[in-house]
Amino acid sequence: MISENYKHLLVKETKQLDVYLGRNTDFQKLVQEITDEQNDKAALELIKNLGILTKRESLPKMEEKQEKIVEILYKYLGAQKIDWLVQDLKDSSYVSLENLLVQLEDLIGLENVKQQVRDLIDYNKIQQMRVDNGLKKSNKTYHIAFLGNPGTAKTTVARIVGRMYKAIGLLSKGHFIEASRTDLIAEYQGQTAIKVKRLINRAKGGVLFIDEAYSLTENDHSDSYGRESLTELTKALEDYRDDLVVIVAGYADLMEQFFQSNPGLKSRFNTFISFNDYSLEELVQIFNYNCKHNDYIAEKEAIEKVRDLLKVKLDEKNEQFSNGRLVRNLFDDITMNQAKRLSKIKERIVKEELILLKKEDVSQGTEIIK
Repeated sequence: MISENYKHLLVKETKQLDVYLGRNTDFQKLVQEITDEQNDKAALELIKNLGILTKRESLPKMEEKQEKIVEILYKYLGAQKIDWLVQDLKDSSYVSLENLLVQLEDLIGLENVKQQVRDLIDYNKIQQMRVDNGLKKSNKTYHIAFLGNPGTAKTTVARIVGRMYKAIGLLSKGHFIEASRTDLIAEYQGQTAIKVKRLINRAKGGVLFIDEAYSLTENDHSDSYGRESLTELTKALEDYRDDLVVIVAGYADLMEQFFQSNPGLKSRFNTFISFNDYSLEELVQIFNYNCKHNDYIAEKEAIEKVRDLLKVKLDEKNEQFSNGRLVRNLFDDITMNQAKRLSKIKERIVKEELILLKKEDVSQGTEIIK
């Protein structure tokens, strides 16, 4: 009922806008495509056209009218869905294969991962050329399994692979959707399959990335919803293999249990890529990258202190070791300590002081590695 009210308001407001402008702007037509045909692209087109209109028109209260229509649209479709649509649009924008290979190469470490991805792209480029020349292509699927500990850039690489597949013509959109157990399993009997189908429909043409995929089967003997989800997902892996890439990721041993939980599941994946933990030097490089990317410079003594702290954590590494995430947490902790130190300075703080991270900032930043 509430949704119908928002639908009525959308039609009413856009009809008034078309009349107000006095020409064929078709805002009401776009709303009809959104409400009657469930056309997601029309929602993005409506938002974009309203933004263009506000910049070009000097009519009274134009910005107010635009904001009102967008607000109603968010309430009708839900903020999360519109955010998804906008992100899909960003992710599906074209980037050349050459630029993507540079992005891949610029990642710290991961040499074996980079080589496997390059090999994979080379292979699929040739397969696509065979198709373009009327030849048969391999029956291998595009689906991939990423095996490794947290914080080893699995999500970042997955995004790059999706765009690479678009660049060589294997995917129609190349957008990236990240999902977890809550996105694939419903709360009520009979709703899980529907939920999975909706997610698959949204992911078609791009990459569906499922981190900690084994969470779907963590209660294998009692979790009927998890089994239902996995059954529907396994079917989709085959049905949409020509324009959908599913990348599952997680700890190597738990992922092996995941593949054993459903007959035929592992056969849907032809590529398995292992992500090794970062070395000490690579962790320090990641810290330096975080500094550079966020307009900080760490003095030499601070870097040495960071190295010592990371070595302690690396030496006592356990299953909770989080690689790049550990470095990010340490970086955040150190910049917080810098802020505390600078806030005590009474005179004017110059730019060089805002940039510099000192040894004393690092020496206080040990909480996260205890």
